[in-house]
Amino acid sequence: MADEASTLARIPRHVAIIMDGNGRWARARGLPRAAGHKAGTQNIRPVLEACVEYGIEVLTIYAFSTENWGRPNQEVRGLMRLLEQTITEQLPELHAKGVQIRHSGSLERVSRSLKNKIQEALELTKANQRIILNVAFNYGGRAEILQAVRRIIADGIPAEEVDEELFTRYLYTAGLPDPDLIIRTAGEMRLSNFLIWQSAYAEYYSTPTYWPDFDRAELYRALQAYAARERRFGRLENR
Repeated sequence: MADEASTLARIPRHVAIIMDGNGRWARARGLPRAAGHKAGTQNIRPVLEACVEYGIEVLTIYAFSTENWGRPNQEVRGLMRLLEQTITEQLPELHAKGVQIRHSGSLERVSRSLKNKIQEALELTKANQRIILNVAFNYGGRAEILQAVRRIIADGIPAEEVDEELFTRYLYTAGLPDPDLIIRTAGEMRLSNFLIWQSAYAEYYSTPTYWPDFDRAELYRALQAYAARERRFGRLENR
């Protein structure tokens, strides 16, 4: 992995992943959708470990959107149980390995037991510095922006004092660098209401691979594509 990292012209500080294709992965194998979600959850750990080895500072994963509440009740309940179980099983080792867990999103509509598990994970790992795992759970980009506006108004900040720097401090991702690279699995090309403000100048990469099959080799290919691009942030290239 170290040799692979040395071949890349640059490494993104912040990688965000829209983890798509769990259901299709399961269907292709004749399995229930719940099996796909479980396989997808189990795949987070090896991808996180690969990010550490590449020197990536922040990994954001899109775990559950505000729109996902519209899925069948049985599937939603299963996802909530799976998240709670994953935190219980994985938290001790993630903490031991220096992973700082952050949450981007709302805890409204979330059960008390799951809410307590999330808060426990945030508190336990808040001082860890090896890598930040930012979990976008019950997250929606539009809702995040609206919430930031409401908080700014509630704090009585005059309109003329609102600039990008101040606005960013009111987002869920306050204190994190904007994503440099956003990866979407399963071949989709939509933003899906993900990090709308923060992704203004992110590089996008789409792969047909379903999320449960997205491995180190796939991550390396995404990083290769990122390293080959010229990021000008709206400016002309230097001549």
